Amino acid sequence: MAGKAEDLLRDYRAKRNFARTQEPSGDDANLPEAGRGSFVVQKHDATRLHYDFRIELDGVLKSWAVTKGPSNNPADKRLAVRVEDHPLDYGGFEGTIPEGEYGGGTVMLWDRGTWEPLGDPHEGLEKGDLKFRLFGERMKGEWVLVHMKGRDTKRRSGPDRENWLLIKHRDAYARDKDTLTTRFTRSVATGRDFKGIAGGAAPEKASKVPAKAVWHSDGGEVPAFRPVQLATLVDSVPAGEDWLFEMKYDGYRCLAAIAGDSVRLYTRSGLDWTDRFGALVAPLRKLRIGSALIDGEVCAFDAKGRTDFTTLKNVLSNGGRLEYFAFDLLEADGKDLSKLPLVERKARLEKLLGKSARQDPVQYSSHVRGHGQKVLDALCSEGHEGTIAKRAGAPYRGERSKDWLKIKCLHRQEFVIGGWSPSSKRRGFASLLLGAWEGDRLIYRGRVGTGFSQDLLEEIFGRLQKLARKTSPFAAVPREIARHARWTRPELVGEIAYTEMTGDGILRHPSFIGLRGDKPAKEVRMEEPQPIEDDGEEVAERLGVRLTSPDRVVYPGQGITKSALVAYYEAVAEAMLPHIANRPLSLVRCPQGRAKQCFFQKHDTGGFPPQLRSAPITEKDGEKKDYFFIEDLAGLVAGTQMNVLEWHIWGSHFPAVEQPDRLVFDIDPDIGLDFSAITGAATDIRDRLEALGLVSYAMVSGGKGIHVVVPLEPGKTWPGIKAFCRAIAQNLAAEEPQRFTANLSKAQRKGRLFLDYLRNERGSTAICPWSVRSREGAPVAVPVSWDEVKGLKRANGFSLDAAAQRARSGDVWEGYFKQRQKLTDKMLKAVGAEAE
Repeated sequence: MAGKAEDLLRDYRAKRNFARTQEPSGDDANLPEAGRGSFVVQKHDATRLHYDFRIELDGVLKSWAVTKGPSNNPADKRLAVRVEDHPLDYGGFEGTIPEGEYGGGTVMLWDRGTWEPLGDPHEGLEKGDLKFRLFGERMKGEWVLVHMKGRDTKRRSGPDRENWLLIKHRDAYARDKDTLTTRFTRSVATGRDFKGIAGGAAPEKASKVPAKAVWHSDGGEVPAFRPVQLATLVDSVPAGEDWLFEMKYDGYRCLAAIAGDSVRLYTRSGLDWTDRFGALVAPLRKLRIGSALIDGEVCAFDAKGRTDFTTLKNVLSNGGRLEYFAFDLLEADGKDLSKLPLVERKARLEKLLGKSARQDPVQYSSHVRGHGQKVLDALCSEGHEGTIAKRAGAPYRGERSKDWLKIKCLHRQEFVIGGWSPSSKRRGFASLLLGAWEGDRLIYRGRVGTGFSQDLLEEIFGRLQKLARKTSPFAAVPREIARHARWTRPELVGEIAYTEMTGDGILRHPSFIGLRGDKPAKEVRMEEPQPIEDDGEEVAERLGVRLTSPDRVVYPGQGITKSALVAYYEAVAEAMLPHIANRPLSLVRCPQGRAKQCFFQKHDTGGFPPQLRSAPITEKDGEKKDYFFIEDLAGLVAGTQMNVLEWHIWGSHFPAVEQPDRLVFDIDPDIGLDFSAITGAATDIRDRLEALGLVSYAMVSGGKGIHVVVPLEPGKTWPGIKAFCRAIAQNLAAEEPQRFTANLSKAQRKGRLFLDYLRNERGSTAICPWSVRSREGAPVAVPVSWDEVKGLKRANGFSLDAAAQRARSGDVWEGYFKQRQKLTDKMLKAVGAEAE
């Protein structure tokens, strides 16, 4: 690797006189660390202002000059001219290159962090399609560099200039308006602007952890800081055993980097707060655990035994006991553990910490698997802030994702302080004026005048006066408030508790909790509760399924994309999989979306993702054909990748395909019939089956009718099942011929309900519960209870969101999978069934 780096740096060194410039020569370049590489963006005020984007690969920094700087708007395609490779230690360079030297001008460290490729990076460079994920302080999420091979700039001598495009992928960090270069104009390392760097001014901000690990003789390398995983605020509790539930602590997020006796403690944004959290250094040293990088929360307890941010602020100012709740292990003894499932990382962490006594300052954060609503209810009843739900099998992601969810008992979040209202009754202020950023606009969100001790009020007022300005930082403030307001630079961040937001976006009953020093004011946005569903791309990536064209709209009328369908199936998987797993399938595929031509496919013709599996079934002519089946959520995602919009299931499972274990009556109405005719027919069929000793369940089909479904223990063969269902349908048609027909003919349906029993023969299928339909509106086939059948108005009334919400709320088909009922000869005889 070192030899390769030497070769790659030949052009870089040839262009520079290291006797004159302070730029590093690369002679002392370190070998790259395993896992993620470093990346850096240097804002370069040379002949033309530009941003140099560099990523670590093969022992050097691959480099591009981005003329207008990176944009977090996916619609922007920023020209990125590839330049010579730079040495790794160039990533820490900030200063001035003398005039007359190559690249003469001032260089600012504008962003830094780590990166990981999406796919093989060497193949991406070769093909001109390099996709990657960034974990920077400013640039985050997924990006791509695309080589415009036919647009390279020709040169008379030397190689052509390679022209690439730097483009942001659509993800949680994307914005419809570029905010990166306008929001961030100072050094990420020193806080200096170009003038300060050129003049040699002292750094203006606390230094952050270096990008590389540092060596400590007592315990090897102290692990480097890495971006922390953040939780997404959601509006309900996820269900199932796939989730671990922990207490939501009311404190400061903290990464503890340990190597022998060396301990460094970092905030969520990378500030070194080892001194501020000094009371925890000795307890962490006592662990004697070699090297480790632990994620956790620094807290202090109030008089009621709860973690409390106000108490923590007081302890940090005046001294007292700190607690560290450790909840994740990212590295241990030099090994990166972030790719392991959470449950395994937590097991290693618990073993690493040993049996901590209850009085020890360093505690393992325990969890409960499943039962999330009970956990939340218990925490709320005891006055705690809420719970964090974490996906048990997920890796550690240094970004905000829906693998971690936060559910709060009360509303709490950070707000920017943009001014204050003077007080005539007390020293200081009457209330603080609060806001949150939307793009580059600070939006007014109300005032807070309670929650201050006199000491805290005086401390905040003193800081406000130092930051005072003459004009309002808000986009707009109500006139009656602005008339008497005093303004301040929007740099202070306060945490606020409140009951709710009014319709026009103003806080109701706010109370001040404390100032936050660990979150930059520019990052404060309104935290809107999200549905639990993951982003579809994220789900597919986690499951190892390649999802192409995730933003392609498959339901034009609703704007539903392929990614949104994946997210829906992730939300309903726990409810749907028991009905579909390991059954032969017929698929409705719509390669151009539901508005174009769709077709049924039941045989595997090759070219499908491996998660969409197949197995042979002997046809009537004796020939074996491969039929599709799935085993898990990955199969549903793979089907969605192949444009499956409907999942139809056999009435039997692999490998016992000749032993049916369910039967279904599909009530199909003639055009113009009121839906009450369908609900009445469904309850009549239910009653007839119940009289025979069979328990049945109802499902709206997502189309026109209702399915009445009966789970069975295997016993009768396909001819017996079909004969029974045919007899039930024919008996009803004979008894009420003006109401029912069992004849498939369209002409026989006029003004009637067709009782379709033909779905109960070998090779026939019925729509699977929770499957989306390829119909206008993207309706879903959804199980319903018999109590609600009478009040139903249509069969296609469940949207994706409504179906997902129902799936989370519990099983309306209570006892379905516990039924142990068989179709008996006595039942066949009772309905006059004759097998074919």
